[in-house]
Amino acid sequence: MSLIADIMANFWLGLIIKLLIVALLVPVIGMIIGFAEMKLSAKMQNRVGPYYAGGRWGWAQLIADGLKFFQKEDVIPADADRQVFKLAPALVLAATVALVVVIPFGPDMAFRNLELGLFYALAISSLSTIGVLVAGWSSANKYSLIGSLRAAGQLIAYELPLVLSVVGVVILAGTMNLDGIVQAQIASGIPYVVPQFVGFVVFFIAALAELSRIPFDMPVAESELVMGYMTEYTGFRFLFFYLAEFVNMFTMSAIAATLFLGGYHFPGLSGDLATVLGPVVLIAKSFLLVFMMLWFRWTFPRFREDQLQSMAWKVLVPVALANIAVTAILKVVI
Repeated sequence: MSLIADIMANFWLGLIIKLLIVALLVPVIGMIIGFAEMKLSAKMQNRVGPYYAGGRWGWAQLIADGLKFFQKEDVIPADADRQVFKLAPALVLAATVALVVVIPFGPDMAFRNLELGLFYALAISSLSTIGVLVAGWSSANKYSLIGSLRAAGQLIAYELPLVLSVVGVVILAGTMNLDGIVQAQIASGIPYVVPQFVGFVVFFIAALAELSRIPFDMPVAESELVMGYMTEYTGFRFLFFYLAEFVNMFTMSAIAATLFLGGYHFPGLSGDLATVLGPVVLIAKSFLLVFMMLWFRWTFPRFREDQLQSMAWKVLVPVALANIAVTAILKVVI
């Protein structure tokens, strides 16, 4: 342990190691969630799902798909803004990676432990939509442009309830440091999902909308917009969008688990055991929320645009504001 501490004490060496871990973690998480979606959707539709690649369970299907995408031709439309068109997928994926680095996987085990970690996470989570806007505008395609404009409207509508839903947690914890919020839940003896259940529900719904997952997939809407802002993308650039979507599901779930489910803490674990098993606990809680997202994907129909906007402005925002008011009053009184 002392050798590891000495290595990590060196800024540049520690930075390189952290970057390598993130570079490995991101595609692995994406493949696991992609495989889970294939298998879960097959189960819900009474199909077999992935079967041949990697044996009977088809565990290598996502690896085969990734290799297939890298072998495909990288087609750029003649009228597209070439440089901006190429930049968009990398921008979306970079925002996803930047979100991973502040998630605390254990006591003092975040890649970067920021005092304003929650503020940083909420800010970075909206950057991917800029990549979507760039992709739609630069593609010179009407379906892509409509999809990106829908994404912008959806971001404006659901970013506000997403931010408001976590204010109650900040009031209770007294900090915006993600590790500090976990420690506050440990000190209180109960996860914040109990006193902040309303905030948790609002956060989860808003996170689904931020991810453009069904029933909030208006920016893609295959039956209307072909593939929305991804219509003109092929090969590895198309793969980047899909990888970012799956990894974003994990990161938003990990943030929700950190804020509301106690993060890496599990009752009865303490000391070195908590340090070792902390990442396992957080990942398990995160994948439970990911399962709920996948379940919703294959259960609910797509909202109409007016229904989507009405839910944000007429339901989620008032409920989130009411939750903040009640939490603040109880914090002062109690």
